Amino acid sequence: MSSGARGTGDTRDMGIREFLFGTRAPKLHVAVDEGAGRPVILLHGIASSSATFDLVVPLLRDNHRVISIDLLGFGQSPAPATASYTLEEHVVAVARTIRSLGLSGRATLVGHSLGSLIAARYAAENPSALSHLILVSPPVYLPGKTVLDPLERFQMEAYRMLQNYMRTNRVFTEAAARAASLLVPMKGGLEVTQKNWRAISLSLENCIETQTAVTDLAQVKIPVDAIWGTRDPFMAPAGLRIIERMRGVASTKVDGADHVIRQKFAEEIARLVDNPSPPTTPIRVVKQRV
Repeated sequence: MSSGARGTGDTRDMGIREFLFGTRAPKLHVAVDEGAGRPVILLHGIASSSATFDLVVPLLRDNHRVISIDLLGFGQSPAPATASYTLEEHVVAVARTIRSLGLSGRATLVGHSLGSLIAARYAAENPSALSHLILVSPPVYLPGKTVLDPLERFQMEAYRMLQNYMRTNRVFTEAAARAASLLVPMKGGLEVTQKNWRAISLSLENCIETQTAVTDLAQVKIPVDAIWGTRDPFMAPAGLRIIERMRGVASTKVDGADHVIRQKFAEEIARLVDNPSPPTTPIRVVKQRV
């Protein structure tokens, strides 16, 4: 993989939200910047790095400028001691990094897991920067009391209890990650270490447990593809049903795929990059007669 961004177009008008860090959001590590053509930006998930997309990059770089970014606190990106790893902090860091790349034309933004939540907020706040949004394995969790079906309500609460346990029990989470990493085909695709633990625990709490995915997606004005595997243990049916029925969102299920982007999953993501699904028809608003 190549490293380093080619663009030098970092703007001086960084936006007021970037003062969340006291000065401005840190610039993230661009692990991959390869190929030429319409840009495709890749954002990985929690406890991971740009290695998440190792099988996707070769499928895109012949026809696209492919950019894979390490999120705040992960991979080789900065991990500021003052960061709370809120969704807003992740987004402003991604926004600054994308601006620094000097992209030509609108990009396709692909987010996996935690990266999909960050991508949805970025797309809502930057409508002119993107032409297409792809959410890969989006962990859409709702407050349990808002779910009508008792079994799905129990499942939703179980996800939250598991996340809470994981972020407050580092020894358990490290051991689980070591075991699970043996099944991940790319090196660095799943890592829980002392270096990224703070980013993991706070991102779980401030981005996934207290997420805004549904309201963010409601504000996205570009076509959205949501894709996930039928064997993904982190997908909540109640949350998926909501985003499936949202205007502008098309869904794709990959039979037999789990949460990790393996070859079959990678091929489906690449297909959607080149062939976005037709967006669903917007909800028709009937004006009240006077």
